[in-house]
Amino acid sequence: MASSSVTLCSWMIHHNHHLSPSKTKPLRSRSLKPIFLNPKRTVSIVSSSIITTKEENLKSSSSFDFMSYIINKAESVNKALDLAVPLREPLKIHEAMRYSLLAGGKRVRPVLCIAACELVGGEESTAMPAACAVEMIHTMSLIHDDLPCMDNDDLRRGKPTNHKVYGEDVAVLAGDALLSFAFEHLASATSENAVVSPVRIVRAVGELAKAIGTDGLVAGQVVDISSEGLGLNDVGLEHLEFIHLHKTAALLEASAVLGGIVGGGSDDEIERLRKFARCIGLLFQVVDDILDVTKSSVELGKTAGKDLVADKLTYPKIMGLEKSREFAEKLNSEACDQLLGFDSDKVAPLLALANYIANRQN
Repeated sequence: MASSSVTLCSWMIHHNHHLSPSKTKPLRSRSLKPIFLNPKRTVSIVSSSIITTKEENLKSSSSFDFMSYIINKAESVNKALDLAVPLREPLKIHEAMRYSLLAGGKRVRPVLCIAACELVGGEESTAMPAACAVEMIHTMSLIHDDLPCMDNDDLRRGKPTNHKVYGEDVAVLAGDALLSFAFEHLASATSENAVVSPVRIVRAVGELAKAIGTDGLVAGQVVDISSEGLGLNDVGLEHLEFIHLHKTAALLEASAVLGGIVGGGSDDEIERLRKFARCIGLLFQVVDDILDVTKSSVELGKTAGKDLVADKLTYPKIMGLEKSREFAEKLNSEACDQLLGFDSDKVAPLLALANYIANRQN
């Protein structure tokens, strides 16, 4: 039987979409591979003797109180972030850092990191430095994303953006400070926990660095910027997937992988977490693109329709709204399939997180 694995582009062709693949040479990454739907999988026994089937996973996620879980975890993350970045001299830069870092938000990335750590047998306290580090870097990316030289946005999480409050110069420096401190905090705070070996800490630092450099977030961002104004005849689905596997999915992937590393996961467990997070990372962006054209600024807590105004490539623009929704459903299904075989209780938060990302309204 021929393999049923398909890329996003061939998935669209299979579904008789009117668009053809990109006329440009597909972009390739040294670290992130395209999303493959319905891959052949071998479900293996992992750290627990309790092995789940797809039906059991669905039952587990449907009965799990995810909102209580994410609220409790987010509160823990917020407390840890508050302690990690206290208000001190120089006051202005620390005020700017805290303004964006403690502005709320869903805390999806740190919660993902903690849930992944707990899945492989680790504790929340073990994962917290890594969880805070990924949120610091995510906040940096938002501060820089909102700058006039980038997306030029005035609203973030329902509040004026950092540069609107502190000026462009301080906003740039606040982002820089959060980026550098993320690595300091990951290394120093994790090393205080005797459970995590130095080898795993170094591995985690390397994983996070790759996720935000020219193999990750920066690559996606620069290709996104250079793609503004390009027509549908100039680029295609592989081009768009490259952008979002790097710009959005890479940091979500790193969040799950860091949790698996510091939690003591095996290489097999970590790679399955990587594939899961890559799927939900792309899912996050597909849903984000859908919300940008279907929700108001008040509902989103940020400026709605800005991608349309900037003439950016989005999934609804290339695939259409309904096909984008179908693809989101497919990504959610494939993400959850990566978790087959894990302990049914420990896997519930990640399954529910995937569903939360798929069904979020802001």
